[in-house]
Parts: sequence; C-alpha cells; structure tokens
Amino acid sequence: MSRPIVSAVLLPLILAGCVAMPVAQAPAVVPIPVPDAAEPQVAAVAPDDNLNAVLWMRSAEYRAASAQAYRAAIAQLDRAMKDRDWDALDPAERANPARGLPPAVVLDVDETVLDNSPYQARLIASGDEYSEPTWDAWVQERKARPVPGVLDFAKAAQARGITLLYLSNRAVHLKEATLANLRAAGLPVKNDSVFMGLGTVVRDCEQDGSEKNCRRQLAGRSYRVLMQFGDQLGDFVQVPANTPEGRTAVYEAHARWFGERWWMLPNPSYGSWEPALFNNDYRQPRDARRQAKRGALDTAP
Repeated sequence: MSRPIVSAVLLPLILAGCVAMPVAQAPAVVPIPVPDAAEPQVAAVAPDDNLNAVLWMRSAEYRAASAQAYRAAIAQLDRAMKDRDWDALDPAERANPARGLPPAVVLDVDETVLDNSPYQARLIASGDEYSEPTWDAWVQERKARPVPGVLDFAKAAQARGITLLYLSNRAVHLKEATLANLRAAGLPVKNDSVFMGLGTVVRDCEQDGSEKNCRRQLAGRSYRVLMQFGDQLGDFVQVPANTPEGRTAVYEAHARWFGERWWMLPNPSYGSWEPALFNNDYRQPRDARRQAKRGALDTAP
C-alpha cells in the first residue's frame, strides 16, 4: 500500500493542531478457511466385528501368546514320551489301545499352524464375508506364514521321532496346496497321508458335518497321540451342542488336559464359538447376528 499524499495548504494547519485529520482504518481482514488439498479426508468406514481381532493377530502380543504356548508344550514332550499310557485322545474317540503305537501329535492347520490373517484382513478391506471361492483362492496362493512358535515345536517333535498329523477342515481338494504351503513354511510333512482334510473317508465311522471325531479316531488307529493343538474346542473333542452352555460343559469336563495334552492357540477372529451366540444361523443378516452377539454380552462383575 502507498503512503497518503498531504497538500501544502493543509500541512501547516495540521502541524499547528488546528485541524485533525481523521485516519481511515483499513477493514479487518477475516481469513476464509480453505481446505488443504494435501490434508487427507477421512471417509466413513463401515463397522466390522473382525477389525480389532485381525489387527491383534498381527501384533507382538499375539506372537508372544502363540510362541509361549508352543514353548510350554516342548517342555512336556519328554514326559509324554516316557509315559506309555499317555494319550491325548478322549477315550470316547479311541477305538483301539494306544499303548505300543508310534507317537504322533495332532495339529489343526488354520490359526494353529498357518496364519491366515492376511485373508481376514482382505475381507475387512473389501467389506466381504468368508466365502468358499475367496477362501480357496487364498489357499491356492500358498503364502500363509507359520504361526509363531510352531517351527520350534516341530523341530523338537521331529528330533524325538514324533510324527506331525495335520487334521484340518480345509477340504480334501485343497490337499496339494496345503501340503505345499506347509512345506514352504518349514513344517515337516512325512507323507501325503499326514493331511486329514474335510471329506476324508474314515471306515466304520460316520462324520457329522465338519466335526473331526472320525478323523481323530483314524489318527488313533495308527498312533499314540501325545498332544493335540487347535484354536477352538472342536479341534480336541466333539462338541455335542454348539451353545455357550454346551461349550462350557465340554471345557469343564476336560479342563485339566489344557496346558498338558491339549494346547489352545489364540484366535479371536472366527470359530464355532461365534455362531453359538446366534443359534448357528449364518443366514441371518449381519446386523441381526451382531445384535445377538451384543445381547450375549455379560456385564456382571
């Protein structure tokens, strides 16, 4: 802004104090906020029940919990080997004596041996739910990483001549991809028969849906099972009634085996515990299932 010009006639008067010249005040400048183009705009995000669970499964806390379980199991291996009557199969699921059979360990695959949290993360990002086509495509990638601690346990078991059996609800048509992924992850695969997927035919035993009791019985026909590893109760024994009360009863009946013969790996992302809260009916809309789960919250101290 240029300075104002004062005339020669007015200048003496001004200097004498006879005339007071009002000074015009510049109008206040009020800044108008302008959005910063470089500042990221936060978009609305749809809620997803699995968000925190999957993020936790990528955390250091998850790695610590999983490694801790497998490390504790290694410490029990020699005790299990020496006790010839030691068996990790529920007596109701063993059709023949275990004594004298070669030792084995039964492991679930998903979230017990292989970490599928990338697949779960993709579902959250896309807003989708589990489906067989997307699951099959993920398995065919053969990129799932080993769950923390499992490789150390596998080495310890191998050193003692213990066979690892992979008893999974991955369908049998995914056998080749699963075995390839296990090998790539560093897990021992004695032969193709160590994979017992959903659809495995077990003579003289009728399988109930995705229950694993027949396949556990099959494992027991050839091996003395020293330990079982899983991420939900159905990985250890059949759950007759998939209700919160039924699952609690199964746990209480076998509580002393956990941390000794049975080893539970952390998986807050999915499992049969979840549909037990909404009457096992996945046909319900997401909002209805979420409402049922909210209704199951126990706020009592």
